[in-house]
Amino acid sequence: MFVAFLITLALVVACVFIHYELLRMVSIAMPKMHGSHRRRLLSAIGVVFMAHILEISLFAIAFALMQHRWGLGEIAGAIEGSWVDFFYFSAASYTTLGMGDLFPTGHLRFVAAIESLTGLILIAWSASFTYLSMNKFWDMRETK
Repeated sequence: MFVAFLITLALVVACVFIHYELLRMVSIAMPKMHGSHRRRLLSAIGVVFMAHILEISLFAIAFALMQHRWGLGEIAGAIEGSWVDFFYFSAASYTTLGMGDLFPTGHLRFVAAIESLTGLILIAWSASFTYLSMNKFWDMRETK
């Protein structure tokens, strides 16, 4: 269990770091961008989306390694055995969707639970960042 805890801690720290750095990068770039406010906001949303995809991918890689290399549990259920299964399970956990067709066993249960909490917090952070960006750059009079 201690190994799963350390892996989970590393994943959470990595995801928060990625999220922070990408949001900081886009917040610095937005005022310098040329073009409409719409382009700035769409760029910010694109960066936020890519941050979430990257974070989901990190957890998916960890699930695959924990199952195939370290034997800390497995993703069971209607699994086909490809990378897509791990990504799909990770996305369902991160977004707290939890479809139920795939489920973790062993120590992967702990990692999946913490991934859901991490995703919930980072999605809320993204929503507040998007709101603040829209508040700063949204111009209702703009017709472009």
